[in-house]
Amino acid sequence: MTGPLLYARSRALPATLAALLGTAAFALWAAGRLDAYLDPDRRVPIVALAPLLASAVIGASLYSASDELDRTAVRPWWPRRLAQLTALTALAALLVVPAVLGHADTFGPPAVIRNTLGCTGVTATAAVLLGARLSWLPAFAYVSAVYLGSSAARGRAGTVWAWPMQPGAQPGAWAVALAAFAVGAALYAARGARPDGPRG
Repeated sequence: MTGPLLYARSRALPATLAALLGTAAFALWAAGRLDAYLDPDRRVPIVALAPLLASAVIGASLYSASDELDRTAVRPWWPRRLAQLTALTALAALLVVPAVLGHADTFGPPAVIRNTLGCTGVTATAAVLLGARLSWLPAFAYVSAVYLGSSAARGRAGTVWAWPMQPGAQPGAWAVALAAFAVGAALYAARGARPDGPRG
C-alpha cells in the first residue's frame, strides 16, 4: 500500500466517509418528514443537529493508533492533519446541504455550512484537549444547551453566543463559527489528537 492509502486506513477514513453519507441521508429523510418546505423555521433541528452529528463523525477520525510513530516521523504531520480535517469538513457540509436547499436568508445552506464549520472546529479543539474519543462531547453539550435556550437569544450578543441557532446571514454567528474552525484546525494540525490510550 502507498502512503496516502495507509494514512486513510489508519484514520478509518472509509468508515468515516460511510458515516458521513449516512448522516446526510438521515438529514435528508428528516427534513422531508418535517415538511420544511412549508415553513423554513421547521428546519432548525436539521440545521443544528446534522452538522453536530457530522462533526462527531469527523472527530472520531482524528484518532491516531500510532501516536508514538507519528511524533517520530521524518516528515511533518501537520499538512496531512490539516488536509484531512478540511477535506472532511468540506465534504460534510456539501453532503448535508441538500437537506436544506432554498431559503438561504433563513435556515438554508449558509446556516448549515456555518454550523458544520463551527461544530467541527469545536470538535477538533476537543480532540486536541480531550482525545478523539471524547471530542464530540463539548460540541454536543454546547449545541444542545443553545438549542434548548435559544429563545432567549436577542440582539447582537445573541447572534454570538447562540450562533448554531441563527439564520444563515448573521455576521456575528459566522465570525464565531469561522474563528472556532480556525482555532480547531490550527491546534489539530500542530499537535494532533491527544492520545486516548489503547482501545480495548
